[in-house]
Order: sequence, then C-alpha cells, then structure tokens
Amino acid sequence: MRGGLCVKGVFIGCIVMIAFMPTACENRPSASPEKSEPPSVPKVIVEKEKSERQHPLPPEVKIRLKRDAKDNYSWELSGSDVDQVLKVDEKLRKRITAEQGKEK
Repeated sequence: MRGGLCVKGVFIGCIVMIAFMPTACENRPSASPEKSEPPSVPKVIVEKEKSERQHPLPPEVKIRLKRDAKDNYSWELSGSDVDQVLKVDEKLRKRITAEQGKEK
C-alpha cells in the first residue's frame, strides 16, 4: 500500500504544480526596482560653439601719448569705432587732469 500512497501523493503534487503554472508564467512585470523605471530616453545635449557665447572684443583704439617740455600731456587717438574713441578720450582726460592736480 505504501507504493499506492506515494504514487497518489506525487500525482496530486503534479496536478497542483500544473494548476499554478499558468499564473506563474504570466507576463506581469517583476517587482524588481530595475524594471519599474520607464525605459530611459537617451539624453542629447547640444552645445553652441564658444565663439557664439563670447562677447566680441571692443573695437581697438590706438593711443599716441605725447609729453612736452613743461610736462603737459597730449594724445592722438585712432580707431574704427567713434564711440569707443570718445570713451577713451574721456577716460584719458579724467586721469591725466587728476594726476596733474595731485602734482601741483
């Protein structure tokens, strides 16, 4: 009789496994944290050329500074941008007159 009980137990075990197999094989997402994230989209970063981000240099102004025998200064300015030449002229006037005022 032992052989009959053992065969019945194995047979019932196989039936139980076959009954639960379809639920185990369903296409449900697993509970692992790696799979729970949505598929990542590749990130594309576009960098503009550095020359576009840098501000252009101000126009060049050439200064020819002169000093006479009485220690008075004068200058000649040349450049392509009139506004920039005028700014440089104003700065020179302020600095030189301030320095000459300190000396006296």
